[in-house]
Amino acid sequence: MKPLKVGKLDSDVLKSIVIDKITYKRSEVLTRAGIGEDCAVIDFGKYECAVSTDPITADVNDIGRLSIHISCNDIASNGIQPLGITLACMLPEGTTEEDISRIMEQAGRAAEQCGVEIIGGHTEVTRAVRQPVIVSTAFGRALRGASQSAKDMKPGDAILLTKYAGLEGTGIIAADLRDELKELSGEELSEADSLLDQVSVVKEGVIAGKIGTSGMHDVTEGGVFGAVWEMCHISGLGAEIDEARIPVKEVTKKIAAHYGINVFRLISSGCMLIAAHPEEAGKIQAEVSAAGIPITKIGEVKDADFGIMAWKDGALSPIDPPEADELYRAVRA
Repeated sequence: MKPLKVGKLDSDVLKSIVIDKITYKRSEVLTRAGIGEDCAVIDFGKYECAVSTDPITADVNDIGRLSIHISCNDIASNGIQPLGITLACMLPEGTTEEDISRIMEQAGRAAEQCGVEIIGGHTEVTRAVRQPVIVSTAFGRALRGASQSAKDMKPGDAILLTKYAGLEGTGIIAADLRDELKELSGEELSEADSLLDQVSVVKEGVIAGKIGTSGMHDVTEGGVFGAVWEMCHISGLGAEIDEARIPVKEVTKKIAAHYGINVFRLISSGCMLIAAHPEEAGKIQAEVSAAGIPITKIGEVKDADFGIMAWKDGALSPIDPPEADELYRAVRA
């Protein structure tokens, strides 16, 4: 049988060999495993609990910090403030006490930034990995019915994006492959490194959640286009995106050109994709901007018959389902 590609499983493969194997269902689960779903949501009577699990496998230098942000971002995509997180740390032979201390110092600072407590986990050195791997699980609590989902999207809703496409991928490549990027100046490399300071979307997620959205999605593997496709898959609707409106840093464009990367398919933690009724969208843009976070309208939700489409050079092209992230063109296994 043909080996799978490195990276996140293609959506059709994920559905057929993972999600379709989950046959037992419980009535307390309000939102369960599905393509594009950031969180599970569980009924706790007056409250509901949002839960999300994610790994960090592609980055080493900032793994402690990113392990906190990636799962907290998922909780925030439901419009909920994360409150607790667990970390399962698998570390390779040769790991020192200083290495673990550095990882946990990073995680501790990031947790404080997100307002989330590290409530447990597991740490071990194992021959099963060649570099550190951390799997984090975050939890959030809200009044029952507060969670926001792309299932609520409607034609005519605005599609908003915070910050810049390819944000996280740019930072990871600059941090791990600095010596390969000789055409970039020291100032450009420093700018790229600094983008990893912006990978949290908790602030904008909570702001937008209080105003009211038709669904949010933090932009991780598969990039902006992958997130758009996943939100449309959940809602059963289409979208019209204008590539020219999607904000991209110049340093990201240079790094993408160096590796032949499609920046709209590059991992972009730190970007939140938000669908909202036009009236709420205006309020969200105003309040998120007032919080010092860039936010841009990049498109509109359409009927299913329109398809999931993007304008480029005056022509519409379909947005295909997400595949292995473009990061892996640069960061090789």
